[in-house]
Amino acid sequence: MTFDLQQLVAFNAIVSSGSLGRAADTLNITQPALSRTIRRLEEQAGAPLFERHSKGMQLTDVGRALQPHALLLQRESEHASENIKAMLGLAKGTIRVGAVGSIACLVLPLAIGRTCKKWPHLQVQIIEGVWDRLADALVSHEIDLALGVDTEDTGEIVAVKDCRWEDTSYVVAGRHHPLRKKQKLKLSDTLAERWAILPKGTGPFEHMKSVFARQNLALPNVVVETRSVMALKSLIGHSGFLGWMPAPMYDAERKAGLIDALDIPGASDKRILTAFRRRAGMLPGPSVKLLEELRAVTLVSQKHDRP
Repeated sequence: MTFDLQQLVAFNAIVSSGSLGRAADTLNITQPALSRTIRRLEEQAGAPLFERHSKGMQLTDVGRALQPHALLLQRESEHASENIKAMLGLAKGTIRVGAVGSIACLVLPLAIGRTCKKWPHLQVQIIEGVWDRLADALVSHEIDLALGVDTEDTGEIVAVKDCRWEDTSYVVAGRHHPLRKKQKLKLSDTLAERWAILPKGTGPFEHMKSVFARQNLALPNVVVETRSVMALKSLIGHSGFLGWMPAPMYDAERKAGLIDALDIPGASDKRILTAFRRRAGMLPGPSVKLLEELRAVTLVSQKHDRP
Protein backbone atom coordinates (compact mmCIF):
# COMPACT_ATOMS: atom_id res chain seq x y z
CA MET A 1 0.00 0.00 0.00
CA THR A 2 1.45 3.35 -1.10
CA PHE A 3 0.34 6.39 0.88
CA ASP A 4 -0.17 9.86 -0.53
CA LEU A 5 1.70 12.46 1.56
CA GLN A 6 -1.05 15.05 1.17
CA GLN A 7 -3.56 12.59 2.61
CA LEU A 8 -1.28 11.80 5.55
CA VAL A 9 -0.81 15.52 6.28
CA ALA A 10 -4.59 15.92 6.32
CA PHE A 11 -4.95 12.89 8.59
CA ASN A 12 -2.34 14.24 11.03
CA ALA A 13 -3.99 17.65 11.09
CA ILE A 14 -7.33 16.14 12.14
CA VAL A 15 -5.66 14.01 14.81
CA SER A 16 -3.85 17.07 16.18
CA SER A 17 -6.83 19.42 16.17
CA GLY A 18 -9.56 16.93 17.03
CA SER A 19 -12.06 18.31 14.55
CA LEU A 20 -12.58 18.60 10.81
CA GLY A 21 -13.22 22.35 10.98
CA ARG A 22 -10.09 23.25 12.93
CA ALA A 23 -7.98 20.98 10.74
CA ALA A 24 -9.37 22.63 7.60
CA ASP A 25 -8.51 26.07 9.01
CA THR A 26 -4.98 24.89 9.83
CA LEU A 27 -4.47 23.54 6.31
CA ASN A 28 -6.22 26.55 4.74
CA ILE A 29 -8.66 24.40 2.76
CA THR A 30 -12.43 23.93 2.87
CA GLN A 31 -14.07 21.26 5.00
CA PRO A 32 -15.58 19.47 1.97
CA ALA A 33 -12.14 19.28 0.36
CA LEU A 34 -10.64 17.88 3.56
CA SER A 35 -13.47 15.35 3.88
CA ARG A 36 -12.82 14.12 0.34
CA THR A 37 -9.11 13.74 1.07
CA ILE A 38 -9.77 11.67 4.21
CA ARG A 39 -12.40 9.61 2.41
CA ARG A 40 -9.83 8.66 -0.26
CA LEU A 41 -7.33 7.70 2.46
CA GLU A 42 -9.97 5.55 4.18
CA GLU A 43 -10.79 3.86 0.88
CA GLN A 44 -7.11 3.09 0.41
CA ALA A 45 -6.80 1.77 3.99
CA GLY A 46 -9.93 -0.31 3.53
CA ALA A 47 -11.50 0.82 6.79
CA PRO A 48 -12.74 3.95 8.58
CA LEU A 49 -9.99 5.93 10.30
CA PHE A 50 -12.22 8.21 12.37
CA GLU A 51 -15.47 8.00 14.27
CA ARG A 52 -17.50 11.16 13.77
CA HIS A 53 -19.07 12.57 16.94
CA SER A 54 -20.81 15.82 17.76
CA LYS A 55 -17.77 16.86 19.81
CA GLY A 56 -15.21 16.04 17.13
CA MET A 57 -13.32 13.23 15.44
CA GLN A 58 -11.93 10.20 17.29
CA LEU A 59 -9.56 7.61 15.89
CA THR A 60 -10.73 4.07 15.20
CA ASP A 61 -8.44 1.13 15.94
CA VAL A 62 -7.21 1.27 12.35
CA GLY A 63 -6.64 5.00 12.67
CA ARG A 64 -4.60 4.52 15.85
CA ALA A 65 -2.48 1.92 14.06
CA LEU A 66 -1.82 4.35 11.21
CA GLN A 67 -1.11 7.41 13.38
CA PRO A 68 2.58 6.86 14.34
CA HIS A 69 3.50 5.87 10.79
CA ALA A 70 1.67 8.84 9.29
CA LEU A 71 3.42 11.25 11.64
CA LEU A 72 6.83 9.67 10.96
CA LEU A 73 6.38 9.81 7.17
CA GLN A 74 5.30 13.46 7.30
CA ARG A 75 8.25 14.50 9.47
CA GLU A 76 10.73 12.54 7.35
CA SER A 77 9.40 14.29 4.26
CA GLU A 78 9.63 17.71 5.93
CA HIS A 79 13.19 17.03 7.09
CA ALA A 80 14.27 15.88 3.64
CA SER A 81 12.71 18.91 1.94
CA GLU A 82 14.23 21.28 4.50
CA ASN A 83 17.72 19.81 4.14
CA ILE A 84 17.61 20.01 0.36
CA LYS A 85 16.36 23.60 0.38
CA ALA A 86 19.00 24.56 2.95
CA MET A 87 21.73 23.09 0.74
CA LEU A 88 20.38 25.11 -2.18
CA GLY A 89 20.25 28.27 -0.08
CA LEU A 90 16.47 28.49 -0.34
CA ALA A 91 15.54 28.03 3.31
CA LYS A 92 16.82 28.12 6.85
CA GLY A 93 17.77 24.88 8.54
CA THR A 94 16.18 23.96 11.87
CA ILE A 95 17.81 22.41 14.92
CA ARG A 96 15.32 20.27 16.83
CA VAL A 97 16.67 19.39 20.26
CA GLY A 98 15.38 18.28 23.64
CA ALA A 99 17.12 18.51 27.01
CA VAL A 100 16.63 17.80 30.69
CA GLY A 101 16.32 20.89 32.88
CA SER A 102 19.93 21.23 34.04
CA ILE A 103 21.26 21.12 30.46
CA ALA A 104 18.55 23.47 29.20
CA CYS A 105 19.59 26.02 31.84
CA LEU A 106 23.21 26.50 30.81
CA VAL A 107 25.05 24.12 28.49
CA LEU A 108 22.44 24.06 25.72
CA PRO A 109 21.97 27.86 25.57
CA LEU A 110 25.75 28.34 25.39
CA ALA A 111 26.03 25.81 22.54
CA ILE A 112 23.06 27.30 20.68
CA GLY A 113 24.52 30.79 21.01
CA ARG A 114 27.81 29.66 19.48
CA THR A 115 26.02 27.74 16.73
CA CYS A 116 23.73 30.60 15.72
CA LYS A 117 26.65 33.03 15.73
CA LYS A 118 28.49 30.88 13.18
CA TRP A 119 25.36 29.92 11.23
CA PRO A 120 22.99 32.91 11.54
CA HIS A 121 20.33 31.45 9.23
CA LEU A 122 19.62 28.46 11.45
CA GLN A 123 16.49 28.27 13.56
CA VAL A 124 16.11 26.30 16.78
CA GLN A 125 13.22 24.38 18.37
CA ILE A 126 13.72 23.22 21.98
CA ILE A 127 11.66 21.01 24.26
CA GLU A 128 12.52 20.55 27.92
CA GLY A 129 11.44 17.52 29.90
CA VAL A 130 12.30 14.35 31.77
CA TRP A 131 14.02 11.53 29.91
CA ASP A 132 10.90 9.53 29.00
CA ARG A 133 9.44 12.57 27.25
CA LEU A 134 12.70 13.21 25.38
CA ALA A 135 13.10 9.58 24.31
CA ASP A 136 9.57 9.52 22.89
CA ALA A 137 10.20 12.77 21.04
CA LEU A 138 13.41 11.41 19.57
CA VAL A 139 11.79 8.19 18.34
CA SER A 140 8.82 10.08 16.84
CA HIS A 141 11.17 12.52 15.02
CA GLU A 142 9.84 15.51 16.98
CA ILE A 143 13.49 16.19 17.84
CA ASP A 144 16.78 14.99 16.34
CA LEU A 145 18.99 15.26 19.43
CA ALA A 146 18.19 14.55 23.07
CA LEU A 147 20.49 15.71 25.88
CA GLY A 148 20.24 13.89 29.18
CA VAL A 149 21.82 11.65 31.78
CA ASP A 150 23.86 8.79 30.33
CA THR A 151 21.87 5.58 30.01
CA GLU A 152 22.00 2.35 28.05
CA ASP A 153 21.42 2.39 24.31
CA THR A 154 18.18 0.88 23.00
CA GLY A 155 17.13 -0.58 19.70
CA GLU A 156 16.06 2.91 18.56
CA ILE A 157 18.26 5.38 20.50
CA VAL A 158 22.04 5.51 20.87
CA ALA A 159 24.43 7.83 22.69
CA VAL A 160 26.83 10.06 20.78
CA LYS A 161 29.95 8.62 22.40
CA ASP A 162 32.23 11.61 21.84
CA CYS A 163 29.79 14.17 23.23
CA ARG A 164 29.55 13.58 26.96
CA TRP A 165 30.46 15.51 30.06
CA GLU A 166 30.02 15.54 33.84
CA ASP A 167 28.25 17.74 36.30
CA THR A 168 27.86 17.56 40.06
CA SER A 169 24.68 17.85 42.11
CA TYR A 170 24.52 19.41 45.57
CA VAL A 171 22.17 20.06 48.46
CA VAL A 172 21.29 23.70 47.86
CA ALA A 173 19.69 26.43 49.94
CA GLY A 174 19.05 30.15 49.89
CA ARG A 175 21.98 32.30 50.96
CA HIS A 176 20.29 33.17 54.28
CA HIS A 177 19.03 29.71 55.23
CA PRO A 178 19.50 29.02 59.00
CA LEU A 179 21.57 25.88 58.34
CA ARG A 180 24.39 28.07 57.04
CA LYS A 181 25.04 29.17 60.64
CA LYS A 182 25.49 25.61 61.90
CA GLN A 183 29.05 24.42 62.47
CA LYS A 184 30.21 21.08 61.01
CA LEU A 185 27.01 20.59 59.07
CA LYS A 186 26.04 16.97 58.33
CA LEU A 187 23.59 15.53 55.81
CA SER A 188 21.43 14.26 58.67
CA ASP A 189 20.90 17.87 59.74
CA THR A 190 18.81 18.41 56.61
CA LEU A 191 16.29 15.62 57.29
CA ALA A 192 13.77 17.74 59.21
CA GLU A 193 14.02 20.74 56.90
CA ARG A 194 11.43 21.39 54.19
CA TRP A 195 12.55 20.13 50.78
CA ALA A 196 11.40 20.96 47.25
CA ILE A 197 12.51 18.67 44.42
CA LEU A 198 11.49 17.12 41.11
CA PRO A 199 8.95 14.27 41.55
CA LYS A 200 9.63 10.68 42.58
CA GLY A 201 10.81 8.56 39.67
CA THR A 202 12.70 11.38 37.98
CA GLY A 203 16.47 11.22 37.67
CA PRO A 204 17.22 14.03 40.19
CA PHE A 205 14.93 12.52 42.85
CA GLU A 206 16.49 9.07 42.51
CA HIS A 207 19.96 10.65 42.51
CA MET A 208 19.22 12.48 45.77
CA LYS A 209 17.72 9.31 47.26
CA SER A 210 20.91 7.36 46.54
CA VAL A 211 23.07 9.99 48.29
CA PHE A 212 20.98 9.71 51.46
CA ALA A 213 20.97 5.91 51.26
CA ARG A 214 24.75 5.91 50.95
CA GLN A 215 24.90 7.48 54.42
CA ASN A 216 22.18 5.10 55.74
CA LEU A 217 19.68 7.93 56.02
CA ALA A 218 15.96 7.95 55.27
CA LEU A 219 14.54 10.37 52.77
CA PRO A 220 14.31 13.99 53.94
CA ASN A 221 11.06 15.88 54.49
CA VAL A 222 9.98 16.44 50.87
CA VAL A 223 7.12 18.92 51.07
CA VAL A 224 6.95 20.02 47.44
CA GLU A 225 7.35 17.95 44.29
CA THR A 226 7.15 19.83 40.99
CA ARG A 227 8.46 19.60 37.46
CA SER A 228 8.78 23.39 37.31
CA VAL A 229 12.43 24.39 37.62
CA MET A 230 11.36 28.01 38.07
CA ALA A 231 9.14 27.08 41.02
CA LEU A 232 11.93 25.03 42.61
CA LYS A 233 14.40 27.89 42.39
CA SER A 234 11.90 30.33 43.86
CA LEU A 235 11.04 28.01 46.76
CA ILE A 236 14.73 27.47 47.54
CA GLY A 237 15.86 31.04 47.00
CA HIS A 238 12.98 32.87 48.65
CA SER A 239 10.95 30.49 50.84
CA GLY A 240 13.50 28.60 52.92
CA PHE A 241 13.30 25.21 51.20
CA LEU A 242 16.24 22.91 50.55
CA GLY A 243 16.75 21.24 47.19
CA TRP A 244 18.96 18.94 45.16
CA MET A 245 20.32 20.44 41.97
CA PRO A 246 23.19 20.03 39.53
CA ALA A 247 25.45 23.06 39.56
CA PRO A 248 24.58 24.32 36.04
CA MET A 249 20.89 24.52 36.96
CA TYR A 250 21.43 27.22 39.58
CA ASP A 251 24.52 28.88 38.12
CA ALA A 252 22.76 32.20 37.47
CA GLU A 253 21.20 32.23 40.96
CA ARG A 254 24.58 31.44 42.54
CA LYS A 255 26.16 34.38 40.76
CA ALA A 256 23.24 36.59 41.85
CA GLY A 257 23.73 35.56 45.49
CA LEU A 258 20.36 33.80 45.82
CA ILE A 259 21.15 30.07 45.92
CA ASP A 260 24.29 28.10 46.68
CA ALA A 261 25.36 24.64 47.83
CA LEU A 262 25.51 23.82 51.51
CA ASP A 263 28.95 22.84 52.79
CA ILE A 264 28.15 19.25 53.77
CA PRO A 265 30.80 16.53 53.47
CA GLY A 266 29.63 13.66 51.25
CA ALA A 267 26.51 15.50 50.14
CA SER A 268 27.35 15.84 46.46
CA ASP A 269 27.55 13.40 43.58
CA LYS A 270 28.66 13.40 39.96
CA ARG A 271 26.74 12.14 36.97
CA ILE A 272 27.54 11.71 33.29
CA LEU A 273 25.53 13.55 30.65
CA THR A 274 25.49 12.86 26.95
CA ALA A 275 23.76 13.52 23.64
CA PHE A 276 21.51 10.89 22.07
CA ARG A 277 20.32 10.37 18.51
CA ARG A 278 18.20 7.87 16.63
CA ARG A 279 20.04 4.68 15.74
CA ALA A 280 18.66 4.63 12.19
CA GLY A 281 19.14 7.33 9.59
CA MET A 282 21.46 10.29 9.20
CA LEU A 283 21.63 13.15 11.68
CA PRO A 284 20.34 16.33 9.97
CA GLY A 285 23.01 18.89 9.11
CA PRO A 286 21.79 21.60 11.53
CA SER A 287 21.98 19.14 14.44
CA VAL A 288 25.51 18.16 13.41
CA LYS A 289 26.50 21.82 13.77
CA LEU A 290 24.98 21.97 17.25
CA LEU A 291 26.85 18.81 18.26
CA GLU A 292 30.13 20.42 17.23
CA GLU A 293 29.47 23.36 19.54
CA LEU A 294 28.24 21.11 22.37
CA ARG A 295 31.58 19.31 22.27
CA ALA A 296 33.39 22.63 22.53
CA VAL A 297 31.18 24.00 25.32
CA THR A 298 31.37 20.88 27.46
CA LEU A 299 35.17 20.94 27.40
CA VAL A 300 35.00 24.03 29.59
CA SER A 301 31.67 23.36 31.34
CA GLN A 302 33.41 22.05 34.48
CA LYS A 303 34.30 25.60 35.49
CA HIS A 304 30.58 26.08 36.24
CA ASP A 305 30.42 22.85 38.24
CA ARG A 306 31.54 23.98 41.66
CA PRO A 307 29.79 24.64 44.97
